[in-house]
Amino acid sequence: MQKDIRICFIGDSFVAGVGDEQALGWSGRLCREANLASSQVTYYNLGIRRNTSVDVLNRWQAECEPRLPGSCDGRIVFSFGVNDTSIEDGQPRVAFDASVLAMQKVLTAAKAYSPILVGPPAVANSAQNGRIELLSKAYKQAASEMSVPFIELYSHLSQDQAYQESVANFDGSHPRQAGYNKMASIIAESGKG
Repeated sequence: MQKDIRICFIGDSFVAGVGDEQALGWSGRLCREANLASSQVTYYNLGIRRNTSVDVLNRWQAECEPRLPGSCDGRIVFSFGVNDTSIEDGQPRVAFDASVLAMQKVLTAAKAYSPILVGPPAVANSAQNGRIELLSKAYKQAASEMSVPFIELYSHLSQDQAYQESVANFDGSHPRQAGYNKMASIIAESGKG
């Protein structure tokens, strides 16, 4: 009998896979590979475009708890942060300290689900990338202090010319399918360590 493994992927448009011609994003690719390798996984893509850390904090329980009953092996993968660093009205949408605090609250409340945090990816805007890099480092430090696995994307993707060109040639934020393949590969490799 197969184990009932269910995973909620919750976060922003990168979780949703915006820009991916195959409509899988990195989460769909990871679960497709797991299912092909005979680990049957039920996955829920709960990515919402423009969601910030605060948005995820406010919605994750209501969306994940019905999908992860106590009878299953329920897990959650969180990924957010890029939208926190977007500038609106001259300020980041979520202040740096508030973003880190929201992330800590999310991971603390989700501890029973063995959460994993996937860091925010790079975009095609150098000023925003500076903010993303700082936030990614802070998330990594805070997750480490909480003993929550953190998978860092920013440094890999900010240095990848093909990824950066894909983002710049699409909408300035999201990659196309090759970029999501790259993300899935980084996450899969990190999970092996």
